Amino acid sequence: MKVNFGRLMLQQAKHWQDRIALVNIERNRSFTFKELHLLTNRICNMMKNQFGLTAGDVFACLLENDNNSLFTHWMWKGEASAVWLNYRDSFEEHMYQIDYLSPKVIFVERVLLSKSEYYEALRARGIEIIVMDQPASEQNGVHYFWDLIRGESDAETNVEYELDEHIVLYRFTGGTTGRGKCAMYTLKNMMAAVSQSISHPENLFDNHMKLLHVAPLSHGTALFVLPVYFKGGTNYTINLPNPEHLCEAIQDHQLTSAFVVPTLLYRLLDLGLEKKYNLTSLNKVFYGAAPMSPAKLESLQNKLGNIFIQVYGSTEAWPLVMVLGKKDHVIETEQDRKRISSTGRPLCGVEMGIFDEEGNEVPVGGIGEIWIRSESVIKGYYKAPEETDAGFSNGFWKSGDMGFVDADGYFYIVDRKKDMIITGGFNVYAIEVENALNANPAVQQSAVVGIPHEEWGEAVHAEVVINEGMKITKEELIEFTLQKIGKYKAPKSVRFVDELPTTAVGKILRRSVRERYWQGQTRKVH
Repeated sequence: MKVNFGRLMLQQAKHWQDRIALVNIERNRSFTFKELHLLTNRICNMMKNQFGLTAGDVFACLLENDNNSLFTHWMWKGEASAVWLNYRDSFEEHMYQIDYLSPKVIFVERVLLSKSEYYEALRARGIEIIVMDQPASEQNGVHYFWDLIRGESDAETNVEYELDEHIVLYRFTGGTTGRGKCAMYTLKNMMAAVSQSISHPENLFDNHMKLLHVAPLSHGTALFVLPVYFKGGTNYTINLPNPEHLCEAIQDHQLTSAFVVPTLLYRLLDLGLEKKYNLTSLNKVFYGAAPMSPAKLESLQNKLGNIFIQVYGSTEAWPLVMVLGKKDHVIETEQDRKRISSTGRPLCGVEMGIFDEEGNEVPVGGIGEIWIRSESVIKGYYKAPEETDAGFSNGFWKSGDMGFVDADGYFYIVDRKKDMIITGGFNVYAIEVENALNANPAVQQSAVVGIPHEEWGEAVHAEVVINEGMKITKEELIEFTLQKIGKYKAPKSVRFVDELPTTAVGKILRRSVRERYWQGQTRKVH
């Protein structure tokens, strides 16, 4: 089936007209629905008319949130495909992804041009560079964005393509278990994700919504852009993902919603910022990208109210695919307390199941791998047929998350498949140990891994960040954990650290912690 995405966006622009669609907080600029539609038409037309980008060509975005918000979804009105690069990744990772897709044009922040390695590397690859702020001096192959679009037409692009064939976007997976793979998205994937997101019975999106994007738009927070837009709400962006800046933005703009990774929420608690800032405008805080400690969640609810919504999805199963709503967060019984450690129930149109190694569905309560099938699930990885074959089966994506489903249809994750620890013949799931550790008031964050042990094969080891001003000994923490989850699961060793390694979007990299202890080993498990 053919689709004209530009027409879909024009219809929204006509419907909402002069309502505010987008606010870039740090750049102090805003756009109505009409203004945003016409501006993004000009960008699409500029890329085609001035740089010749058509179907099959790729352009890259290496931008912070305020600028990236002009390019994320609106560019699907054109023919070229986008690749979203994470601004906070390393130079080496940026070049790896650029070489993988060979974009003809890249949009960058001016500060990157002050780093000669970026300019030289991009020009050596023949890539035209479009900088978002006036460059300090003229450089060959560098163009100033606002000059390019000043005289460009804002006419409709009138581009049509196959809904489930044309690739509108490339994104790389987070790489928590190795180098990221390149996911391919069609518009069908993206529009299915919108339909799934707005299907939740709690009406998660409406035209009064003012949602703040804190994490990079190149990653999970991008999932909220189109549901907010199609419902007539307003997307807000900031570039600096720190707790103080987050709270300032909420207070100053009376924001109603935000998507925040748990690590940032923990820090907000630690600093007591709910006392310093007025956060009462918030009625929905979406959290995801990493599991939330149930004990920390209860503390947040006590201070901010029952405003939390857990969302689950992934690069391959474009979020949202599963939600634990506000009603599910009400804690009155022990069963309720258990439920908030789940990841929720699948949304309308999403098929999920627990499967064993042979691809057989596991009965209720049995542990296996979570498989997901819906129209928002990608078809596979670009230029990686073997990884596609290994990661997908009969339309299902094999998530790599080990878990179980209860009789009421709530899914529980017990660990990443590759993060399971086998110690003395027993399976120990790192996330269960981390939740026990994080329940201690002295603990801010923890990462649990298996380290080599002559007798048990692997021993449970924890690296722990302590809250500022708190004290606890390693022995006290091990004893605390032992009382919660039993002797064989409790850490045999603890190391206190100032910080834990994380991805650019806040996921703790257990792999990086684990690698320190397995160097020189011929096998990575015993």
